[in-house]
Amino acid sequence: MCGISGIISSADVSGKLVESLRNLEYRGYDSCGIALLNGAGATVRKNIGYVADVAEKELFTDVKGRVGIAHTRWATHGKVTSGNAHPHLCCGGKTAVVHNGIITNYRKLKSDLIRKKHSFKSETDSEVVAHLIEENLKGGGSLEAAFIKALRMLEGSFAVAMISPGEPEKIFCGRNESPLILGLGENENYIGSDFNAFVEYTRNAVVLEDGEYAVVSREGYEIRRIGDLEPIERDILRIEWDVETARKGGYPHYMLKEIHEQPSTIGQVLEIPEEHIREMAEKMLSARNLFLMGVGTTYYSAMMGQYYFSSIAGIPAYALSSDEAPESASIGRNDLVLAVSQSGETYDTLRALKTAVKNGARTAAIVNVIGSSMARMAESVIMQGSGPEICVVSTKAATSQMLTLMRLALEVGALNGAIKPARKKALIEKLNGLPSVISDFLNEYSGFARSLAQRHAGHDSWLYLGRGVYYPVALESALKVKEVAYQHAEGMPAGFLKHGTIALIDDKIRSMVFFPPQAEKELFKTTVSAVEEIKARGGKVVAFHSSKSLANSGLLDDQLLLPKAHPFIAPIVSIVAAQLYAYFTATALGRNVDKPRALAKSVTVA
Repeated sequence: MCGISGIISSADVSGKLVESLRNLEYRGYDSCGIALLNGAGATVRKNIGYVADVAEKELFTDVKGRVGIAHTRWATHGKVTSGNAHPHLCCGGKTAVVHNGIITNYRKLKSDLIRKKHSFKSETDSEVVAHLIEENLKGGGSLEAAFIKALRMLEGSFAVAMISPGEPEKIFCGRNESPLILGLGENENYIGSDFNAFVEYTRNAVVLEDGEYAVVSREGYEIRRIGDLEPIERDILRIEWDVETARKGGYPHYMLKEIHEQPSTIGQVLEIPEEHIREMAEKMLSARNLFLMGVGTTYYSAMMGQYYFSSIAGIPAYALSSDEAPESASIGRNDLVLAVSQSGETYDTLRALKTAVKNGARTAAIVNVIGSSMARMAESVIMQGSGPEICVVSTKAATSQMLTLMRLALEVGALNGAIKPARKKALIEKLNGLPSVISDFLNEYSGFARSLAQRHAGHDSWLYLGRGVYYPVALESALKVKEVAYQHAEGMPAGFLKHGTIALIDDKIRSMVFFPPQAEKELFKTTVSAVEEIKARGGKVVAFHSSKSLANSGLLDDQLLLPKAHPFIAPIVSIVAAQLYAYFTATALGRNVDKPRALAKSVTVA
């Protein structure tokens, strides 16, 4: 959600700034802009639309400068307009700022500044930062002092970067509850919302913490605390992501590429050292209560974990949607909260984690981004190792999280005696075979998924149904279609259908039903019963399943026959199949697959 980039160099940076903005597009945005320092002062160019279009229309690379900042905006305060796009200038046009987050006291600050004759050109909360710095300079003193004073006046969340001809060889930046990272190059340094802003230029990075600011020059950087100006020493992180993994690699969309990367990314999860899994499993067993927390796709991953901990480990695990967790769950001392997040910066999950810590709970996390806020906040962390996920819609990161939770459930079950060593070994073997099963599905069944999607893309109201662990499978699959195809899809337990929603069934609404393998006899039987209830009322049913007898029964209106898989891993195969179905539905409808409307990759605001 929103993206910040900044570069200071001995050569022109305009081209690199544009490329950096392209690398941040996946975060979600509606407008973009750049500001560069040159002989004319701070030159700003910006507009609404995609980076490539705006860069061409506004002639971004015609502006030359060795110091610049750039931004992709996802609207929170103010409409999607050119004036509300970043960067923002002060009245005198000398100070240019970009900002991520939400400044909760901006109305009061803006009112005070207007009384002092400042003129605002946007509806945003962000513009107040530029005017605060300008106002603070009126009393004399350095630009750095004016910047620090402005940061101290802000309430809420922010990542801010600022340039000014008053200090033409520096970029000033600071953060509180919104990510900001420094990239360290040769006679050239960078700032960014995440590593993707500069990963093709340098692999060395330093992460700013909440309440810190940095002054960045070509030669180096200094980090200090905003509160007391205490200097901070921080270890340099080495980014291991391959730049090429962030490119499409011949696929028409990142989403399709990332779906096809899942055999590899699941393999990465299977290579997480056993001792790391055991260490976290031991902490789970020693907890009074175990809470699994995420929001959106990661909540559905947590829900799948809840089923696995119950069925495999024999212990209760409570899946919570982190946006409601502080209000819906009594989390306290000796409880363990395991947060699941792709970015490690998700606002709602960070807020819930902080509440849990305040209440005395222990914390753990499964994340994909090294150096992220969540990775640093949690006591125990498992890095899932999925590599950069560029498409806004999560696919490979989600399945990696599910596999990590499955491995944890197996380890907990082995430690507490819920499963015997022989069964654990057998199930681990099934997990080890999952990359091959998914690879075979993607290679051999993609055409069937495409045909199914093309046949049904015209129907825009769906019920997605499953029982047992296939309930969160249905929820996650429905979310994918909503996100990328903009179709209404309501996920629910198949058994819940007859308690009200069945009144909707007619020949116009479609039901997508997810079946377990036929070996799960009772679960399979009750899922068939749900289909029969729908058919008895004239409803149309499409199913994902692996049963040849069901395929030939005449009960279904359409189907995607899946490869046979062991019941332990079959839900993941269904998830991948549903991702592919959602992708082909979106392409059939001409949607913007990698950048769906109104969505952001990392939701870092309330």
